[in-house]
Amino acid sequence: MTDIVPDRRTVLAGIGGFAVASVAGPATAKESGDAGLDALLSAQFEQGLRDDPTRATSLGIDTGVRTALRAQFPDWSPAARAARTRQIDSDLAAVRAIKGETLGDAARIAHDSAEFDLVTRQRLARFTYHTGGFGHRPGPYGVTQLGGFYTGVSTFLDSQHPVTTKADADAYMTRLQAIPTLLDADTEIVKANAAMGVVAPRFILDQALQQLARLRDGDVGGKTLVASIAKRSAALGLSGYGESAAKVFEGPIRAALTRQIDTLTALLPRAGTDAGVARLPDGAAYYAATLAQHTTTSLSAAEIHRIGREQVADLTSRMDVLLKAQGYKDGSIRDRLNALGKAEGQLFANDDNGRAEMLAYLNGLLVKIRGRLPQVFSRIPKAPYEIRRVPPEIEIGAPGGSAQAGTPDGSRPGIFFINLRDTAEWPRYTLPTLAYHEGAPGHLFEGALKYEDAELPLYRQAASVTAYGEGWGLYAEQVADELGMYEDDPLGKIGYLASYAFRASRLVVDTGIHAMEWSREQAIDYMTQNSSNSPSASRTEIDRYIVYPGQACAYKVGQIAISRVRDEVSRRRGYDIKRFHDVVLGAGRIPLAVLERRVRAAFPA
Repeated sequence: MTDIVPDRRTVLAGIGGFAVASVAGPATAKESGDAGLDALLSAQFEQGLRDDPTRATSLGIDTGVRTALRAQFPDWSPAARAARTRQIDSDLAAVRAIKGETLGDAARIAHDSAEFDLVTRQRLARFTYHTGGFGHRPGPYGVTQLGGFYTGVSTFLDSQHPVTTKADADAYMTRLQAIPTLLDADTEIVKANAAMGVVAPRFILDQALQQLARLRDGDVGGKTLVASIAKRSAALGLSGYGESAAKVFEGPIRAALTRQIDTLTALLPRAGTDAGVARLPDGAAYYAATLAQHTTTSLSAAEIHRIGREQVADLTSRMDVLLKAQGYKDGSIRDRLNALGKAEGQLFANDDNGRAEMLAYLNGLLVKIRGRLPQVFSRIPKAPYEIRRVPPEIEIGAPGGSAQAGTPDGSRPGIFFINLRDTAEWPRYTLPTLAYHEGAPGHLFEGALKYEDAELPLYRQAASVTAYGEGWGLYAEQVADELGMYEDDPLGKIGYLASYAFRASRLVVDTGIHAMEWSREQAIDYMTQNSSNSPSASRTEIDRYIVYPGQACAYKVGQIAISRVRDEVSRRRGYDIKRFHDVVLGAGRIPLAVLERRVRAAFPA
């Protein structure tokens, strides 16, 4: 396999000019600088919560002086979005005014991480069609099958907005009443982007229109937005909330959804079939900016594409050996994985009973591995985590799954939402590695640990760095293998390698689509042939990469970096796997270059 790790002298220079330097001098001489940085980053974090109050709710910190945020959504007007863009410039200047050499070790990590985040956001902000924020996966189109307020608001209000008091129920209703304004703001973004020549491909608009119609139409009482408040308010002995919510949905929300549907429908004649962002204004530079943000490296699209092809070749060779050992000797890797996926005992019934059985199996895997984690981790999170189903009304275009972190106080568990629209997309052999990636020791495990680390300030606990977070999730699959989770499950081991091949194929298809003029069909075919994904699952994945450029490359790039730096320091005196994990997990989610420096400092040559 080809291993890569970003060169820390060039990674950040390539995306904005700041370098990672060594830390020198006693911590006592740096306390004043540390305190100043902490105050600055805390203030910037609080401003970020005011800009997007949903973050405060997601973190469970919309209480006390932040209580008012529980009834608010972001201001998504053009003026507010422009103000937030200007804020990036002033925030970056303030961070850069504090020199890294004046800081202690932990503060320097926070400083360099904050600077990296602001540099990449500043670079993307110059592309006026780029959209990010609540309900939006960062991308160029505003409203898609994955992006827009409509895709996230139901799950957010149902699973994250608490309803434990009358005040909570009232705040829910205030947010519900604000939804039409947010939908209309999204509609205006679509129109503005279209005026710049930025229109999503026809097949993306078709999916978004299906989902919007599914959300708008049908029985109002069965809509998650209505049913959630009706059920939870009734449990508190409150009356009238379900009826009021139904009126809001039936009137203003449905009308706003219709306006959005009409806008997207009007764009259909202008929507082509070209999948990549290279066709957009300054599209090549835009894609380079998204790659830099998501991978936290200066790797080019061509380099990432090459790495992906090399890794796919290695992983498929290893799968070939294991498949033959299980009697699957004839045909391509794809043919043999198909046969394995249809073998007796591999498919769960595609009904509610089958879905319940699958969820029970997945959650049972989390229980099983929890008993082995103390072998390689010195800390095990106290907070619970679990796996649930993606809400049925958005499952048509939703990705295969997504993780939602728990709250810092442990009042809400970490949750992985799995898309169960078709259980045939999830043969049993593919599920163990999924549980380890998303649950433990992957995302939910890592997320819970950072919230339970009293030494991490809140702004570090809440930080999001795609390459670190997704790289850790994929590295966690490797840890599960090392813990012997497949010793009595050879088919699960095949699923593990197929998962890695899937992530490696992402490097190939994402760069192929956006930098090499690959068609949607070409990308789907490559992924189907080189992973365990069914054609329908591959189609969903490829459509995700089309509207969310660069993000899919973060997984394998991040995992390779973590594994490579572990291999490097494992040969040094004093190395211990538990301590290595403490170091990697001890600063929150940080850019790969900053992580490298931290690990090497902990295990000096």
